[in-house]
Amino acid sequence: MAPRTVEVAPRTIEYDRMRRTSALVVFSLLLVLAPRVPAGSATDSAKLAPLGKYTEAERRHWSFLPRRNPVVPAFTQAADQAWTKNPVDAFVLARMRKETLGHAPRADRRTLLRRVTFDLTGLPPTPAEIASFLNDQSPQAWEKVVERLLASPHYGEHWGKHWLDVVRFAETEGYEYDNFRPDAWRYRDYVIRAFNNDKPFDRFVQEQIAGDEIAPAEEETLIAAGFNRLGPVRRNAGNQLVASSRNEQLTEMTNIVGAGILGVTLGCARCHDHKFDGFRQSDYYRVQAFFAALQPNDLILAPEAEQKAWTAKATPLQVEVGKLQKEIAAATKAGMPTADLMAKLDEAQDRLPAPLPSLFTVKDDPANKAPIHLLPRGDYEHPGDRVGMRVPGVLLPPDAPELPDDLAKPREALAQWLTDPRNPLTARVMVNRIWANHFGRGIVATPNDFGRMGEQPVDPDLLDYLANRFVQEGWSVKQMQRLILLSNTYQQASLPGPAGMEKDPDARYLSRFPRQRLDAEQIRDAMIAVAGRLNEKQGGPGVMVPIEKDLAQAMYKPSQWVPAKDSAEFNRRSVYLLYKRNFELPFMQAFDAPDMAGSCPRRESSTHAPQALELLNGDLANGMAKALAARLAAEAGPDHRKQILLAYELVAGRAPRPAEMQMAMRFLSVDATAEGKAREQFALAMFNLNSFLYVN
Repeated sequence: MAPRTVEVAPRTIEYDRMRRTSALVVFSLLLVLAPRVPAGSATDSAKLAPLGKYTEAERRHWSFLPRRNPVVPAFTQAADQAWTKNPVDAFVLARMRKETLGHAPRADRRTLLRRVTFDLTGLPPTPAEIASFLNDQSPQAWEKVVERLLASPHYGEHWGKHWLDVVRFAETEGYEYDNFRPDAWRYRDYVIRAFNNDKPFDRFVQEQIAGDEIAPAEEETLIAAGFNRLGPVRRNAGNQLVASSRNEQLTEMTNIVGAGILGVTLGCARCHDHKFDGFRQSDYYRVQAFFAALQPNDLILAPEAEQKAWTAKATPLQVEVGKLQKEIAAATKAGMPTADLMAKLDEAQDRLPAPLPSLFTVKDDPANKAPIHLLPRGDYEHPGDRVGMRVPGVLLPPDAPELPDDLAKPREALAQWLTDPRNPLTARVMVNRIWANHFGRGIVATPNDFGRMGEQPVDPDLLDYLANRFVQEGWSVKQMQRLILLSNTYQQASLPGPAGMEKDPDARYLSRFPRQRLDAEQIRDAMIAVAGRLNEKQGGPGVMVPIEKDLAQAMYKPSQWVPAKDSAEFNRRSVYLLYKRNFELPFMQAFDAPDMAGSCPRRESSTHAPQALELLNGDLANGMAKALAARLAAEAGPDHRKQILLAYELVAGRAPRPAEMQMAMRFLSVDATAEGKAREQFALAMFNLNSFLYVN
């Protein structure tokens, strides 16, 4: 698609006024042009909350100001000019020079290939891919590798997981029951497709916020709108507090817009005005008002005859379930025991037929639009003044009005504002996430908090340059990655010099490439891949893998965890495993996989004893070690030296060092009766190498 252009003025007080005026123009157009719902929708006679007042200091926080158009630094020294391959290098080198730092040399080809392959696909390079890159002496060799990996179907599987972390995707509802959402996997597959197809990020956001309003007849956009239902949902067996549950759902919808898309802690203004940033409590509920008419919507995909058969089977059971729920509610109110009734309810629910295939989406229901009030201390039982729809006032001119209550497509109006090129936050936040997932740390080290309590950007000029370019190049994630990956900054070695260790110990200024540990999914997927067992099947419902019986028994309904009948499913990529909110697979938990209770802005990387125990004694590690040992014997033959060379090529992407070769040869040189076992133990030891667990 043709690049989009956007003019970004210097950061001045006069331009700030112009920016806020342009925002008011956008909202004025919405007031005039946006379609309205028919008269007769729900109204609320409560007093309207006054508009908030904002100080100039609040308005002038760096992330709320318009993006600047910084000049790319230039250098007079020939060596500096030679190193600055593109603008990323120029900004990074200028920052290094400010700190009196120098850059590291270029990493060797094997290191670079392993780094970028894990970065873009989450998998290790194969021996054939290593050989191809080492043998390609053309000046475009690196560019060809980058393009091949960006075009890989595995790219979306890996980069989609980054977004799924941010939006706290799971296939269960959380809380006590943690019920399954049978069709939530369609959203996960939508995200993977979007990254593989390089869907423009502005469209990506719009479809998730308002896909059902934008294109209600398109399956893809309806699935995308399931974004609004990703938060946990509380279910009560017999005493469902409808108002409380609805309030929690609206809270989830509002919070994720703040943290995931705007990169601010808007959720901190739910109970009172924000303590540090310029968000009033009224701002929080005015954003929430965009979602007031939204309701869950499961669109059945089965043909009519199948739906009728399902209804005939399910209706009497649903009546039974409803009766039991009323009995439980009555018993609870009377202070009577409910254990027997709860057991009957669980048994009746287990007899319900499996849900028919459906689209996990949402719809607007103006007739049931929730009135949005300020809730002092977040208490839904004591509503305060009423509010209408408006984006946070600190980003608008003083006294910018609320939108009319009768907008036919309220979330589309919000989505358009979120992705307006002049919005100071959305593009900055996304390019910072891209940067963080390549370098292990964002330009802003707190990706979900661009407020006063978050980290200041290491290089605000670089951040604004990248955000501007992101918008100008059509919000293309892959184009932004090309810029980063083709830079000399990205291609540096990870070994620091003496000055680098002293002045830049954590590679904050990128005087070298930051060494990073693989995340939980990468470790698991890499084990399966090098063992030759990776099942590359894509998409579909989440896979349940075998777990210890006592782990299943700890679930509210152990009978819900049913491992796949086809054991080949167990070796699919980790992104396709079933993500359950109240249960984490022990291996994933040991290596810091998030629990999806809330948005995960970045993965932590801890080091502790259970990790070593999992890699030495765990079922996954030992099972894959046996498979790797069999692969070494099959592909390298009986020659121990060849087996060792292949093992290091597969697991570490390099040749063994002389001492490593000597130790491995000595270990494998046992009598024939024990050779197979020794090879398995050798393979297990390979999975415990730092060269396997880290990328340099």
